[in-house]
Amino acid sequence: MAPIEDHPLRYKLANELHARPFPTMATPCTVVYIAFKQPTDAAGRDRAADLAHLTTLLDKYGAPHPQPGATHFSGQIGRYRMKWEQHTEFVTYTAFSDGLSDRAFDPADFEVFPEEWLDAAPGQRITSAHIRLDARPADTQIEAHLAEWFVPESLAVSTVLDDNAVVAGDFRIDPAGHLRFAVFANADTGSRRLGRIVQRLCEVETYKSMSMLGFSRVRSLSPRIGELDTRLTELMGDMTSGEIPAEETLPKLLAISAELEATSAKSSFRFGATGAYEAIVMQRIAALREGRFKGRQTFAEFMVRRYEPAMRTVKSTEMRLQALADRAIRAGDLLRTRVDVERSAQNQKLLESMDRRADMQLRLQHTVEGLSVVAISYYAVSLAGYLLYPLSDATGLSEGALVAIVTVPVVLLVWGLIRRIRGKIK
Repeated sequence: MAPIEDHPLRYKLANELHARPFPTMATPCTVVYIAFKQPTDAAGRDRAADLAHLTTLLDKYGAPHPQPGATHFSGQIGRYRMKWEQHTEFVTYTAFSDGLSDRAFDPADFEVFPEEWLDAAPGQRITSAHIRLDARPADTQIEAHLAEWFVPESLAVSTVLDDNAVVAGDFRIDPAGHLRFAVFANADTGSRRLGRIVQRLCEVETYKSMSMLGFSRVRSLSPRIGELDTRLTELMGDMTSGEIPAEETLPKLLAISAELEATSAKSSFRFGATGAYEAIVMQRIAALREGRFKGRQTFAEFMVRRYEPAMRTVKSTEMRLQALADRAIRAGDLLRTRVDVERSAQNQKLLESMDRRADMQLRLQHTVEGLSVVAISYYAVSLAGYLLYPLSDATGLSEGALVAIVTVPVVLLVWGLIRRIRGKIK
């Protein structure tokens, strides 16, 4: 029996689901995390530059290189274990080592990433985080650490994964330039579970920062959108009043419509990415399965209070921009219809004027034809008279009498010939 033929992508697609496993770690542990993003066109960036930057870091530690074209990598660099991942718009580096510094959230922990290497990054830092994993002490000691390490006003604390750990963070950038998170894990919490907690905290922070780019875009667009809204309303008022000719209003309306379409096209990717990143943030928080710790706000509550309003602003601006574009299109259609009606009325008046002119020309033509009969008849009668003058002696009629006799037949003959010629021309 012949073997079943596999699709050429079967193994690649199946392995992709397992390509980025969670890191494993145990308390006590220090984690430093950083994400880079190109300032413009991050989705279409040169991804080989990301890989080259990773290779430079590995060379500093004499570590083996990833496979060509790799999108993720895990390996040892010095005393740290590092995980590198390449995403649609950014790349992330996570380095973790056993033990804790004497000073909580010591900036020296970030020296695993050399300063000159950071300066040469192909992009800009979008976020960085300092995470401290320790054994779970008594709740009173946890509260003392929280008061020392974080800003109480924005602090979020919760128990996670069925009370296996307590996580805390205030989502503020400390003097060293990093966000801080603390994880206090139960003694029986597995290393893989700890890795999932850390990974989800890093993802919450990264995707939150990425989605806030949409909010920044909205804040820069809002003044111009307001101006376009006002101009569009004024133009629609001019259309209603009819004081300004439609031919003058239409180009202005088309210019507004074109600018709205261009703005929408330029912002569509960022709006779509913002929605996707927001969904990931909320999914990662839900996966933590939070419980309340000592009556403090959870991460989900923090997002509802501080983060979701920004996301709603992005969505409302996207809807407003689309509504404005639709209004401009409808107004343009109405104005074009008005222009067409006005032009039809003008064409109708022009046709009526042409009809009147044609009627006048016809009357003038009839008058000319009548005068032509008279003129031609005059010359024809004169010629006939000259021809009949020699017969006056033979007939005993005077020249005047002969001219009078032939005048009527000549006129009738000329009139008949002219009508026949006109009939052939028609």
